[in-house]
Order: sequence, then C-alpha cells, then structure tokens
Amino acid sequence: MSARDVPLGGPRAMTVRRTLPHGHRRMIGAWCFVDHYGPDDVARTGGMDVAPHPHTGLQTVSWLFTGEIEHRDSLGVHAFVRPGELNLMTSGHGICHSEVSTPATTVLHGVQLWVALPDEHRDTARDFQHHAPEPVPLDGGEARVFLGTLAGHTSPVPTFTPLLGAELTLAPHATLTLPVDPAFEHGLLVDRGEVRLAGTDLRPADLGYLAPGAAALTVTNTADSPARLVLLGGTPFEEQIVMWWNFIGRSHEDIVRAREEWQAAADRFGAVQGYPGDRLPAPELPGIPLKARGRTR
Repeated sequence: MSARDVPLGGPRAMTVRRTLPHGHRRMIGAWCFVDHYGPDDVARTGGMDVAPHPHTGLQTVSWLFTGEIEHRDSLGVHAFVRPGELNLMTSGHGICHSEVSTPATTVLHGVQLWVALPDEHRDTARDFQHHAPEPVPLDGGEARVFLGTLAGHTSPVPTFTPLLGAELTLAPHATLTLPVDPAFEHGLLVDRGEVRLAGTDLRPADLGYLAPGAAALTVTNTADSPARLVLLGGTPFEEQIVMWWNFIGRSHEDIVRAREEWQAAADRFGAVQGYPGDRLPAPELPGIPLKARGRTR
C-alpha cells in the first residue's frame, strides 16, 4: 500500500504520509491510522505545532526516529516524545492534547499511529503510558518492541486487544526471519531502505501487508544501506467503526455528539494547560450520514 500526502494540524499544518486508512484496507489488527513524517528540516518548515484537539474511542501511539515533541493533555500530563521511547495516550470517552516540536529540534522524523478501542472499552478512562524499550539484537538487525511480544521480548504496556508494535533495523543485504503469532495480520512500514516482504518489493513510505496464518515473517534488505522499518500486528478487528476527524465511534450520532461537545468546550474533553494559543475547531460534518465500516473496504 502506497502513502498519500496529508496536511496535519490546521492552519500551521505539516505534511505527513498516510497509509492507513487505505483504499484497499482500513485496519491491520486494531491499528487504524498510520502517519509517517520526515525527515523534516524544522528550520525550513517550522516543524510540528498541533493545537489542542480532541479524541474519542482510540489510543494514540507516538514513536520518533529523530527530534523531540512536547506533549500536553487534559489528563494533566506534560511529557516529551523522544526517539526510541513510546508515548501511548488513551482517549477513551474523551481527551484533548497538543503536540509541538521543541526549540532544540532540528530534524523531525517519526510515526504517529492510532489504535481503535473495542466497543466494550471505548468509553474507558483517560490514560497515558510511557515506555523506553531496550534494543534487542537479532541476526542481521535489531528490534525495539514497544507493544506486544517479538523475538522473546514483551512490552510491559497493556493493550485492549492483542497487538504488536516494533521498530526493526536491518543491515545491508541482511535477511531476518521472525516467529510471529499466526492469528495476527501484520503490516510493515518502510521508513528508509528497500526491502522484500513475502515476494513483494517495498520502498520508503510503503506499507506491506501479511494476512493471518503465517508463523514466521521474513524480510530482506535488498539495498547497500541499512533499512529501518516499523512492524505492526494484531488479531483482525471484526467490529465496524466510524472514523471521522479525530473521533472514533460506532454510529453517525456518536460523531455528531462528540463534535458538538468539543465545540461547546464540554467537560467530556477537559482542557490543555500551557499551550500558547487557541484550540482547533472541528471541521464541518459532511452532508450525508457517516457509515460504520469494517477493516476492509
């Protein structure tokens, strides 16, 4: 699956490359949103400045390769996203947060991911988790497992559905075979390099897909330089969801209600303290009802 360019963050938008949701596939496991950005020269572009904005029914997963992002949310968390460190925010019933690259950042480069919460947990309480996984040496590469289990290493961060999230690096021309859960479907996002997955060549910003059933995942770096990848996986998410702007619900009415409450500054989302500016207004809803959709189109 190839990426499309999308402006992120309102009037001071930076451009990201989005591969999920895609025209052929909306989700991989509970992963429902994959944005890949950078390397971004902050002196030229202005970096990231996303004003306070809301979320419902999902978790945000922030993972950086270079740079630093200041995070503030309505739970009262003031944290920094740094390379190789997981920041996971659970919106549940409602949260809002801001994301701003720090003055010390010269190059911003990373991924922003969303996980859909299952129906029984979509109104859970707000939460925030931080984890800095140790590098796991592999034959021909290295892994950092930020969610789930891979290569004998398990992240301590709990998830609401079975998930896998890891950064992989491969040496030039190395082949890496990893045991994986055959109940999972997997996605492999290429950050840099050129690799081959299941007979398919993938280039930077491509997202390769592997259906459930495989007990191992084999990837080959076909280039003369190191490759860096993000491996995502999970059991197929069988519920239908409505995903619009920054909300995930189960019906058009869910989204209408969330939008109205955000516009009214309702207690549902709280407020971000310390951001020097106004919050983002919600866009207008489309003229036709939003439909719940499954993981494939």
